Amino acid sequence: MLAELSPALIAEVKLAAQLLASKQRICILTGAGISAESGIPTFRDKQTGLWENYGVEDLATPEAFTRDPKLVWSWYQWRRQMVADKAPNPAHHALAQWQYHAQTSDQQVTLITQNVDDLHEQAGSAVTHLHGHLWRNRCGQCEIPYQDQSRASYDNQGTMSFDKTLLNCPHCDGYIRPDIVWFGEALPVQAWQTAEEAAANCEVFISIGTSSLVYPAAGLAQLAKQNCAQVIEVNPDPTPNTIVDITLAEKAGVILPLLIEEITTL
Repeated sequence: MLAELSPALIAEVKLAAQLLASKQRICILTGAGISAESGIPTFRDKQTGLWENYGVEDLATPEAFTRDPKLVWSWYQWRRQMVADKAPNPAHHALAQWQYHAQTSDQQVTLITQNVDDLHEQAGSAVTHLHGHLWRNRCGQCEIPYQDQSRASYDNQGTMSFDKTLLNCPHCDGYIRPDIVWFGEALPVQAWQTAEEAAANCEVFISIGTSSLVYPAAGLAQLAKQNCAQVIEVNPDPTPNTIVDITLAEKAGVILPLLIEEITTL
């Protein structure tokens, strides 16, 4: 209920809803904050347990995989195990509802994510991934896709398998790696092109659960602004960014269901 929010935030939600309902081309960028509300730690959170003594350079770079592929593969299998039981939260469902509603209206709602989980897909959204897919694999040498680490992959006991044994590519015998964009790697060309086109052509750009300061994704909001789009930020800890026109300083799971309800009833 809107009434549960502060009067100032209610006014901002209504303002954002009126703006969004009046525009046709919307571009949405989601980041770690929206997944964190489903219980998925952000990459910047301190590692725990077996992994607390390792840094980014040990676990999420091409150099790390070359140096110790077993360590990197084991960490990603652990991440998959940690994420496997997580479910979409109200923010994911609200965005999926908005995309569904847009099919019967004149709106084009393009959803881009920096997240590697599949919570948007689970909720029913069509989404473009900038940083890859946690549940997909490819060869680290020849780049050919390898069979997915799917949610339907079970061991003989009927439980999901997260075997830490290294896999070899059937084409070149190279080691199989997660289909993730690691630090120091370029974003996938097609995904980035889709994101750039959506940002450049949108009338409203929405940043959800991500700071507007980390590149290259941060450049999308600036690109939208340069092309006369309005910029909305949904973040409980707003970033000091002068290009933002409307700030909704609350968790996405609280704001988005209310915002989408307002939009679809206007």
